[in-house]
Amino acid sequence: MNLSMPFRPGDLVVVVLHSPRERLWGRILGLEAAGIAVRGVDLSPWSEVLSLVRTGQADQVALGTRFLPMHRVETLYLDEASSGAPSLAETFLDRTGQDPHTFLADPPSSRHRRNP
Repeated sequence: MNLSMPFRPGDLVVVVLHSPRERLWGRILGLEAAGIAVRGVDLSPWSEVLSLVRTGQADQVALGTRFLPMHRVETLYLDEASSGAPSLAETFLDRTGQDPHTFLADPPSSRHRRNP
């Protein structure tokens, strides 16, 4: 049986990691058997992230691009509304007025890499 993966590059997701336990919200850059590449933020200071972005201090948010080995991934969720609760992307847009896809866009350095 061949199941279609619901996770694609560009999708917004929540990743729960173990050892140490972390929760990240971000955009999938790539997904393979070895792991997942994500551009995002740690969810532990979620209210602070929203506040910094809302007040124009987004450059102070610890936004980063990471490769997460699959052995650390406990759970991967699509960021979608559930049981009447909005998605994190909807909350981000509502509280900051900014598009989450734009906020989580690739850093300028990766868009302008030179080939050796």
